[in-house]
Amino acid sequence: MGYFDSKKVVVTGGAGFLGLYVVEKLRDAGCKHVFVPRSEEYNLTKEANIIKLLAETKPDIVIHLAAVVGGIGANRLYPGSFFYKNLIMGVQLMEQARLHGVSKFVSAGTICSYPKFTPVPFKESDLWNGYPEETNAPYGLAKKMLIVQAQAYRAEFGFNAINPLMVNLYGPGDNFDPVTSHVIPALIRKCIEAVEAKEDTIEVWGTGKATREFLYVEDAAEAIVLVTEKWDDPDPINIGTGREITIKELVELIARLSGFKGKLIWDASKPDGQPRRCLDVSKARQHLGFNARMDLEAGLRRTIDWYRAHRMTSTI
Repeated sequence: MGYFDSKKVVVTGGAGFLGLYVVEKLRDAGCKHVFVPRSEEYNLTKEANIIKLLAETKPDIVIHLAAVVGGIGANRLYPGSFFYKNLIMGVQLMEQARLHGVSKFVSAGTICSYPKFTPVPFKESDLWNGYPEETNAPYGLAKKMLIVQAQAYRAEFGFNAINPLMVNLYGPGDNFDPVTSHVIPALIRKCIEAVEAKEDTIEVWGTGKATREFLYVEDAAEAIVLVTEKWDDPDPINIGTGREITIKELVELIARLSGFKGKLIWDASKPDGQPRRCLDVSKARQHLGFNARMDLEAGLRRTIDWYRAHRMTSTI
């Protein structure tokens, strides 16, 4: 009998980009009772809706993926909303999960919680050695407070709450909205639209010198299922590939894969964000047996193909 066979699992954000893959992986792992609350019925910023959700579903496990997220532009436009909504959802959900007897709470964290000048590769022990990069600090700190809550609840109540820290995700089904999307879908959309419009140039934010680490969404979902089953530690655990790429290299790669042959114009007046991002993923390898499978170029090809196939028939 598998770990998930008799478990009832609630996945907040289960209809979202990562959540859809997590739900599929849970079912592949033998979970027969997965409930995905929809925001129209369960606005998780409201405590009464959380109480209603947990009373109706009586889950053994809550996997909290619901979040208000975006790239540098969205973080600059909505810092208050990003802080409040992410914090209030997580704090109230964890408290009510404890009160309703949930046996395990998985709070998906973010690389944005790390200090701005963390030495590469980021080790979990570096998490408290400084303030996050300013453009995404409100989001990163809101998620970081859930680590504090999880550890405090474990110490006082014996509550099993864990915190996987995720790098930037990408893949089929991503958010391609030009205002709120992250860097990869934003660049894919920009390149493809430039090719179709026969434009000679594309403008890109920053200098291109910053580095990022990217994890294919299906790999991320596999990691979430593994961490749910195997990790019961108060310390957070990094989930990523352990490989970084400069934004310049990334843009050039996406341009090549998208067929854009024009000139890239860098707007250095726009922020780069955190100078470097790359996780030490040795703990996930050792304790979860997790190794990301998807090569970045292959994952980008799949994402570009998906966008081309779906953009005319979806709301992206």
